[in-house]
Amino acid sequence: MEIFFIRALQLIMALSLLVLIHEFGHFIFARLFKVRVEKFYLFFDWGFSLFKWKPKNSETEYGVGWLPLGGYCKISGMIDESMDLEQMKQPAQPWEFRSKPAWQRLFIMIGGVLFNFILALCIYSMILFTWGEKYTDIQKATYGMEFSKQAKEFGFVDGDIIMAVGGEEVHRLDVDLLRAIADSRQVTVLRNSNEVVITLPDTFGLLDMSKEGPFIQYRLPAVLDSIMPGRPAAVAGLQKGDKITAINGIAINSWNELTQAMATMKEQKQNNIAITVLRDSLMNFTTNVDSSYMLGITVMPVDYPIVEKQYTFFESIPAGISYGINVLKGYVSDFKYVFSKEGAQSVGMFGTIGSLFPATWDWHQFWLMTAFLSIILAFMNILPIPALDGGHVVFLLIEVITGKKPSDKVLEYAQMIGMLIIGALFILATYNDLTRFIF
Repeated sequence: MEIFFIRALQLIMALSLLVLIHEFGHFIFARLFKVRVEKFYLFFDWGFSLFKWKPKNSETEYGVGWLPLGGYCKISGMIDESMDLEQMKQPAQPWEFRSKPAWQRLFIMIGGVLFNFILALCIYSMILFTWGEKYTDIQKATYGMEFSKQAKEFGFVDGDIIMAVGGEEVHRLDVDLLRAIADSRQVTVLRNSNEVVITLPDTFGLLDMSKEGPFIQYRLPAVLDSIMPGRPAAVAGLQKGDKITAINGIAINSWNELTQAMATMKEQKQNNIAITVLRDSLMNFTTNVDSSYMLGITVMPVDYPIVEKQYTFFESIPAGISYGINVLKGYVSDFKYVFSKEGAQSVGMFGTIGSLFPATWDWHQFWLMTAFLSIILAFMNILPIPALDGGHVVFLLIEVITGKKPSDKVLEYAQMIGMLIIGALFILATYNDLTRFIF
């Protein structure tokens, strides 16, 4: 329950910030072009609001709604999610959105997306300034990598050291590496001091990598670091420094192979476990496990050198911009998978998004996730879907090119269609959350 509240709090804080910045982008451009803003709300206030305030001599009511599904900036003379059609029947006023030139309306509409993207770049820059960069160079991971069953079918072997992808050297194990492998489908590995080139099939994609566990992970030796008192390993007599070499006759060369062997024991419902370890010599132990099939051990981490880079304030700005643009490119590249069966199943709402935050409070991870969500919000809002900012932008671009403004009826119907599309996506995402976390 504590983990739930920690993640929920992080989610609420991040989304509140992103919504406020997004709507402020619309607000600031509207005020810049002297367009009246009637309401500026965090969350929706359908029926009633939790808080509202209208400063003296101000045209704008500020408030907090009760429905935490976003927020809005109600701009006079515009068909938006409020569907205030009565206002549109009245003669246009000079302070209204519809009275302004198309180029000004275009800036007002892209203001939210622009501010979300700028926010992400600022956050990434400050992350680099505060924490710098730290990563393990996979070329120096001398114990090699561990691969999924699927990867082994393509030709990878546990212990391979990844050197290059598509002919270009790689140094980090992250989503960019997996994306590069899926795109280029050619990986160069170092195996027994020899370089081997592995070519993946043309049908292989990024989503295929998660079907059978992690496609690639660091290989850890099955050398015990700690043993929990009272657990099966302690009862059997295992000690720190023991190297597990076999489980019930299955050879063990790494931590991953150990976990796979225990999974096999669980499938076969073998409660009596025979463990072979190397101490001063090979020694055999037996123990019984409960329904969790956990031995109660941790293994020693491999002490690979860490690459660290610190940034001055002025160095962090271009580095953060470059980092943010790379994240955006990766997300845009991955977006095509949404239209696949697996991609549709991965769509989620608050449960899925919340699970991306760390289970313990970590400001570094919180800001990384907030910046990533800001980029997602910016990209999703600029999609040419009616009711989203991108839908309004499409109509404005048509007006700029043709010189003809779509009728209010066209905009009204487009808004309704867009809201239906968004509603359908909302239902799909909520259904996926329910099936993923409840059923």
